[in-house]
Amino acid sequence: MAANTTSDAITYIRLSVVAALATIILKFIAWWLSGSVSLLSDAMESFVNLAGAIFALVMLKIAAEPPDADHPWGHNKAEYFSSGFEGSLIFVAAGAILWAAIPRLFAPQPLESLGIGLWFSAASTAINFATAITLRRAGKRLHSVVLEADSAHLMTDVWTSVGVVGGLIGVMLTGWLWLDAVIAILVALHILSEGWKLMSGAVGGLMDHAMDADEILQIKQILRNYAERNVHYRHLLTRRSGTQRFAHVDILVPGDWSVEIAHTLLDEIEARIAAEVHGTQTTTHLEPVYCVLNTAPPAATKPVAAARSPQE
Repeated sequence: MAANTTSDAITYIRLSVVAALATIILKFIAWWLSGSVSLLSDAMESFVNLAGAIFALVMLKIAAEPPDADHPWGHNKAEYFSSGFEGSLIFVAAGAILWAAIPRLFAPQPLESLGIGLWFSAASTAINFATAITLRRAGKRLHSVVLEADSAHLMTDVWTSVGVVGGLIGVMLTGWLWLDAVIAILVALHILSEGWKLMSGAVGGLMDHAMDADEILQIKQILRNYAERNVHYRHLLTRRSGTQRFAHVDILVPGDWSVEIAHTLLDEIEARIAAEVHGTQTTTHLEPVYCVLNTAPPAATKPVAAARSPQE
């Protein structure tokens, strides 16, 4: 990750930490005033937000470290540990919520000052919503796995809070105290699904997942633009590592080209891909067209005849 990109991402993660602290305070005030177990479950999820944001901050700093002898490709994959850690914390939070909610299902408790508590919960929801939108936009702009994961989790928290508030309004209108416990259990099941998505995404990143389809299409279009110069390609391979993108491709050129001309072309291709596809680091391998087409090499003084494009 470039230094300026890392600096920006760290700034946004610090915003997430501040937002998590604010929502923890507001949600625990809401729970303390009302005694609602569903508001307590919502507050506990905010602790996950805080722990996840702090861990993400640490992982971003590790990912920003330059390559070294033991890590020649850099430390970008540290970002995926953040997503996996946050997903595992969600599982722990969901278990704690279920532990507190299930007994209340069979022994409902009266709720006090519920109206005031809901106002505090609504304020915390507004903070989370604004932070989630900000992180999502920054994550897409900076191509940061950490920011996108944190945004997704915060948006889950937003919908959780909306569901809790709506359900508690239902308790106020109907007097069904058991509905409080049901809401908390539904919250736990909902955030479990989000935790699974985060952990699955982290595993996919650590397993060298290919670049996104639209990014691969961009690379292919760049390479196809050289066909009019009898330059083709094959064996395009890509992978993602945190915010970094890597590509490897065989470039097929006329056999009578000099090393200098061919090398200049490869530099041009690598630079274009880096400029147009999020700084993708491309490794190219040079081959003559006639070797791939199984034809005899042309005479050194004659240009290679136009040939069909080899299979990608």
